Amino acid sequence: MKKILLIIVSICAIFTACKIDEPDKDLHRVVFDPGNLKFISTSLNTTRETSSALYGNQEALESLSNENNQPKPNSEFKLVTWKYHENPQYIGGTITGELLSVETMNADKKGNISYSVKNSSEKEKIQPNKEERIKYIMSYKPVVRP
Repeated sequence: MKKILLIIVSICAIFTACKIDEPDKDLHRVVFDPGNLKFISTSLNTTRETSSALYGNQEALESLSNENNQPKPNSEFKLVTWKYHENPQYIGGTITGELLSVETMNADKKGNISYSVKNSSEKEKIQPNKEERIKYIMSYKPVVRP
């Protein structure tokens, strides 16, 4: 009887001791497809633990390269913001996780600017001040490529 009890306890111990570690189990990563827009710049907000990438067309890139901080006609910008997380594969590294928002800014042929934001997080449902966000997007400096 002692041998049977010992075998049962051993088998239970084996099954309960084997735990599959899934570090990405709660991580919901979304890959953003910019379509025909090109990467312009990126930023990190360490306080809110977010990372943002700015995408735009050729007119948008030229607008940010100028000093007047006004979008050229037919400019299209998309500022994509993610929550970032620790990278489980590399110590000290971070990776993008939950997609928080996609801010879109367009300038039509006459130079009229339209702004919209799409929030995918319930925490981020606060509508930002459009004028401040437009100034913020226009403050980005393009990444210099060799």
